[in-house]
Amino acid sequence: MTQREQGSDSRVRDTAPRVAGLLLAAGGGRRLGGRPKALLPYAGRPLVEHAVQVLREGGCTPVHIVLGAAAEEVRRTARLPGCVLVDNPDWAEGMGGSLRAGLEAVSGADAVLVSLVDQPGIGAAAVARVRAAYRSPATLAAATYEGRRGHPVLLGSAHWEGVAQSAQADTGARSYLRERQTELTLVECADIADPADIDTPQDLHRLR
Repeated sequence: MTQREQGSDSRVRDTAPRVAGLLLAAGGGRRLGGRPKALLPYAGRPLVEHAVQVLREGGCTPVHIVLGAAAEEVRRTARLPGCVLVDNPDWAEGMGGSLRAGLEAVSGADAVLVSLVDQPGIGAAAVARVRAAYRSPATLAAATYEGRRGHPVLLGSAHWEGVAQSAQADTGARSYLRERQTELTLVECADIADPADIDTPQDLHRLR
């Protein structure tokens, strides 16, 4: 490669959007008998490790993880090198608090891609597809499954403050996105992912 080509390649890398991963993994698994979802076994390791790998393979860096239930055990048990670990002491109040804590911790990114730890059927292909919807810090995008909106969700940095203000209880960014439907890019992912989550013991088969 010539010196000119090297410089051109460097400029391309420098202008590439910086999309961080934001993994919400604070849930205590109340309907699972109090088994923290981040620690559920998946392929012989804690589920949180799989979720981090999905975000990284989908093009998100760095990965921020919001912890709550059994946070210290997650730190001891899971291998999470290079991740930014964020504690949410109010995790029991719902997803909204975890989303706020995560957004407050992210800096220097153009957008964050938000995913949930308890959806093992959503893989790197869906993450990459939603990430590709980024156009500017004003971008809002979400995966849909046969027309039904779900995760992952891409939040351009221009929206972080507004999302944090509206995130309450278990609603997360739902109300914010509903109010801005005309700005929201919907990315169909039903052909490459399964959005089913793990809430009850009957759902544990999804880990196999």
